[in-house]
Amino acid sequence: MDSPSFSSSSSEEFASIATADQNAARSRRSGDGSEAASLEQPRRRWHDVFWLGVFVVHLVGLGFLLGVLGLNRFKEENRLNIDKYTSRFSDNDAGLTETYWPLYAAAGGVGTVLGWSWLLLLGSRATQMMKVSVHILTTYLAVVSVLCFWAGQIFWGIAFAIGAALQFLYVLAVIDRLPFTMLILQKAVKMVWNLPEVMRVAYLFMFVVLLWMALWSFGTAGVVASSIGDGGRWWLLVVFSVSLFWTGAVLCNTVHVVVSGMVFLVLFHGGREAASIPDDSLTKSLQYALTTSFGSICYGSLFTAAIRILRWEIRGFRSKIGNNECLLCCVDFLFHLVETLVRFFNKYAYVQIAVYGKSFNRSARDAWELFQSTGVEALVAYDCSGAVLLMGTVFGGLITGTCSGVWAWFKWQDRVMMIGSTSMLMGMVLVGLAMVVVESAVTSIYICYAEDPLLIQRWDTEFFNQLSETLHQRLQHRSARDREVLTRYRLDQNASI
Repeated sequence: MDSPSFSSSSSEEFASIATADQNAARSRRSGDGSEAASLEQPRRRWHDVFWLGVFVVHLVGLGFLLGVLGLNRFKEENRLNIDKYTSRFSDNDAGLTETYWPLYAAAGGVGTVLGWSWLLLLGSRATQMMKVSVHILTTYLAVVSVLCFWAGQIFWGIAFAIGAALQFLYVLAVIDRLPFTMLILQKAVKMVWNLPEVMRVAYLFMFVVLLWMALWSFGTAGVVASSIGDGGRWWLLVVFSVSLFWTGAVLCNTVHVVVSGMVFLVLFHGGREAASIPDDSLTKSLQYALTTSFGSICYGSLFTAAIRILRWEIRGFRSKIGNNECLLCCVDFLFHLVETLVRFFNKYAYVQIAVYGKSFNRSARDAWELFQSTGVEALVAYDCSGAVLLMGTVFGGLITGTCSGVWAWFKWQDRVMMIGSTSMLMGMVLVGLAMVVVESAVTSIYICYAEDPLLIQRWDTEFFNQLSETLHQRLQHRSARDREVLTRYRLDQNASI
């Protein structure tokens, strides 16, 4: 899993390959910054305002409901007399909010420590941590599955066992891509490590997430302590978990936009120390992310994560199916369906949002068309950096959920899975906020390479050579596969005649 030792051909040779493969006739930017479409625009239009309104209304409404449910059981049972509305659903021993709230405080503390540790170790140990996440996640999922079976939680035991199996199969499917993935991640880490201001933004947003989680866990603890039966409590927890997932995704993608704008700006101007970089570039990037582009962030955060995970799994299985034509036909149908969705919902849209201030759908479409027209989509499909970072996020969430779940086991065995699963989600949001810093750099590198490879060559010539060689190999591989499919089709046609 160490970075591959690519052949050291001349810079000029790889530059010509990249130029030929990526349609050099596309818009090239001059180095004087005259076409800087990024953070220099004097005015931007508001986009996806409807989704901004939906998110704000959801935040206010859920916040009020969380406060009411938590306060109803705080230091006094049924303080707000809510139980009279749920009397027909009540078949549970009621408790107090403060009984369970410390367990969520512990989850928030563990998740914060893991997220901060990841950011602090970003420059020296990030690659090792990502390798550990890839290798140990399957084992940890299996261990959690065994613990669930031992505790009598059959449903959760099966769920974690399936997760362990899918993780194992996915790693087997993409094991040959991991060296290139680690190369990309190393360069992304190098980029963000030289931008300490974006690290401070990540710390700031982690603090904001903690503030929201204090209210969220207060209400969730009130739900766990309520007199509502298990079915009602689980439905409420699912609703609150979806809300936390969306809120966490919005905050993570806000950081994504801020970091992407800074990385693009650094690559565009040729380095962090370039005199042409505006002094207030970080402030402007943050301002745009929280105002005119915030609606687009809210909109994209609803769909991109689920579609990305589905795409990774389908790509992994598709590469290992072999000659089973029936199964391949079914998977191809799903593959093309997901690829269509990816055209409108992909993480590269956030770079376009940061740089050009477009709406989310237009940004996603433009980014994907840019990749398709230049051939860089072959590199994006080959890279697994997003999946590796997600593994680290899930691993951090599992550790957080395990800590709270074990604590709950010694006090209330019937509430272990409620507390453990919601704590796991809290940990994933906090650790994911740290991971998104690197993911933002990865997406920006690909967008810059697609728009003008010379931006990458000017930043890191050796890395540019490695990217160009890999792109050339992937395009040759695709061309060979297309010829093979065409040849097989012609043989089948002749045989039928």
